[in-house]
Amino acid sequence: MKIRYIYLLISAAILSTAVSCKKSLDESNVNPNASETAQPDYLLTGAIKATADTYWGTNNNLGSSLLFVQHVAKIQYTDPDRYIFTNASFNELWSVGYAKGVVNLNQIIKLADASSNPNYKGVALVLRSWIFSMLTDAYGDIPYTQAGSIDEYLLPKYDNQRDVYLGLLADLKTAQDALNPSGKAIAGDVIYANSITSWKKFANSLRLRIALRIADREPELARQTIAAIATEGIGYISANSETAQLAYKASPNQNPISNLFDTRPDEYRVSKTLIDQLTALNDPRLAIYAQKAVSTQTYIGAANGLSANLPGKDQVSKLGTYFIAPTAPAVIISYAEVLFDRAEAAARGFTSENASTLYNQAIEASLTQYGVSTADITTYKASTAVQFNAANYKKSIGDQKWIALYGQGLEAFTEWRRLDYPQLTPAVAGALNGQIPVRFIYPGTEQSLNPDGYKAAVAHQGTDALTTKLWFDVN
Repeated sequence: MKIRYIYLLISAAILSTAVSCKKSLDESNVNPNASETAQPDYLLTGAIKATADTYWGTNNNLGSSLLFVQHVAKIQYTDPDRYIFTNASFNELWSVGYAKGVVNLNQIIKLADASSNPNYKGVALVLRSWIFSMLTDAYGDIPYTQAGSIDEYLLPKYDNQRDVYLGLLADLKTAQDALNPSGKAIAGDVIYANSITSWKKFANSLRLRIALRIADREPELARQTIAAIATEGIGYISANSETAQLAYKASPNQNPISNLFDTRPDEYRVSKTLIDQLTALNDPRLAIYAQKAVSTQTYIGAANGLSANLPGKDQVSKLGTYFIAPTAPAVIISYAEVLFDRAEAAARGFTSENASTLYNQAIEASLTQYGVSTADITTYKASTAVQFNAANYKKSIGDQKWIALYGQGLEAFTEWRRLDYPQLTPAVAGALNGQIPVRFIYPGTEQSLNPDGYKAAVAHQGTDALTTKLWFDVN
């Protein structure tokens, strides 16, 4: 009995020590100088920077979408320019978009609800809608309604593209209603310096963009969306100074394209397709978009998708100094794009605005964006080759929008697929039997980590291939 009593005392002492040690370890592993709750301003800045870097960088821009639309070409390591990719090639947009974008923006929305600050919620919804739109534009069906809530949905379902677009229009309307210039202030906004009025215009400009995404499939829904925006009276981005963009700083916060050219200056050159078109139009943006080839001191583009007889680095034009400068902005949606979108809405009969007038204003806004003189703008707009053709508005807008979207690979890629202009010739030694890619393939990790969702998406959408057309891409 005595022995048993001693044993119980020892056991109790050991248990007490273990509990004490656990408590001590828990307490000692807490940093008294760090917050245990994420701050919305830091989350906001981080989400903007991470997403802009991915959107404007190499894998999703220079190394893919800008090649597909033939704004740039590769003169070294040309597999991407020949449409040779693996299921690891398009991981970054997916992983950063969800893990550093959607997850953090969902957290901001929760914090905004808890602190009764709807302006944070509105801004987060606008940014999240932009990210989801990029993801669905690129891949098609994606996780949307269950995305970014790992505790609740470890393996989120894929939503079809139509439902994603309609959901985003609803989210942007919610954002618009939440944003109040007279409401609580926000911080951490490195796009509009915490101006809620600017975010309201940004939200509407995205609503217009997405309305046109669905216009060939759901014209009445597109018309209703644009009519609702007009009724609300907030308006769109209405000047170059209101363009949604991230203005980069000097290194280490420099533009990602600038960072690439610092270390690998000779992989990319301006595409022959673009330079030939700018030359034919006597477009004053040529000297901004490209540099003269060193060997000839003329503007010469590189053909897309060569596998042999590649030009030397001095024989073809490098990207313009504006675009490889450390401080070059990552443009999300420009004033020129909004005007082109309004011109298209008018041409489709969705509004009573004058399509030709808006089209010309869009061209002027793009030229002004790059500092082209008033005289050169007037001359260019008077050119027969750039006059608006109401009978084929998709060609007029598509051709000029393609030029204006130089550098914005993902958006240019989407609009080329949607408008079907300009009509591009596939890469010289392309690997897709005379076709140009029309989507990104899903990351290979989805097949192993979320196999049911992946299989359902493929069953609904079609083969997980670069040549499988997405829902919005009608023709």
